[in-house]
Amino acid sequence: MTDLPVVRGRLTEARALNDLTWLRVGGPADYLFQPADIEDLQAFLRDLPADVPVFPMGVGSNIIVRDGGLRAVVIRLGRGFNGISVDGNTVTAGAAALDAHVARKAADAGVDLTFLRTIPGSIGGAVRMNAGCYGSYTADVLQKATIVTRQGEFVELSPDNLKFRYRQSDLPEGAVLVSATFQAPSGNPSELHARMEAQLKKRDETQPTKDRSAGSTFRNPAGFSSTGREDDVHDLKAWKVIDNAGMRGATKGGAQMSPKHSNFLINTGDATAADLEGLGEEVRKKVYETSGITLEWEIMRVGDPLK
Repeated sequence: MTDLPVVRGRLTEARALNDLTWLRVGGPADYLFQPADIEDLQAFLRDLPADVPVFPMGVGSNIIVRDGGLRAVVIRLGRGFNGISVDGNTVTAGAAALDAHVARKAADAGVDLTFLRTIPGSIGGAVRMNAGCYGSYTADVLQKATIVTRQGEFVELSPDNLKFRYRQSDLPEGAVLVSATFQAPSGNPSELHARMEAQLKKRDETQPTKDRSAGSTFRNPAGFSSTGREDDVHDLKAWKVIDNAGMRGATKGGAQMSPKHSNFLINTGDATAADLEGLGEEVRKKVYETSGITLEWEIMRVGDPLK
């Protein structure tokens, strides 16, 4: 690859990515860059040759990196990008801050971001994917997001700029999200914490939280998250159409659709990325055959298959 800019952070060549994803699969990235701070990131993006692709990666909670790896510089933000501050009802969090930590720190200050508590991953991913649950979405509370563009410029984006949709948003090509600011309603701290404990308990009862998974595999065909309410309708939930297709518990190599929650794809121990993606595609085919519904992946799949 072309000569890369000199950095103050860590730049590692041919870095395997399997240990950086929750599913524990994936080949190497050409390079992994862990910037020391914002200025380091800005200089790197500014000086990086324009033909070298970059791929920002969070904590790897919602991704399958294919077995052949990624022909790109993977940018992973760490310390220095995970701060959380609360001022009144405004919460600002670095892109590397974990959703759960943000929810807890906000609750301590009497700010209701409780829906983030059970969402796996970091704030950068939550904004990118318009993450949500229990009828609440990142788009509902986001005030602004700050990015560093591919030219190394610092830019603030409004929710309108991001064009939020169900599990989607628009970020400029090659941009790296570095922080987000939320405005959320007030609540009693002890009540907010109690609500989060109840949500966690419910999640652990219904989802395979002890297994290697990447959260929900497919988007709900209805185009919205489960509300968690008693009167929730399940006909157009991904898990329901997977069940109807007889694919709960289905396996391929070391991959399995969880018997506990059929919209969770799990690595039972020795799955390859090809096993996981292949099983997902078999599920999509079977669901289409049985219901006429085309499931859309919620898990991002990136990189090259093994040659």
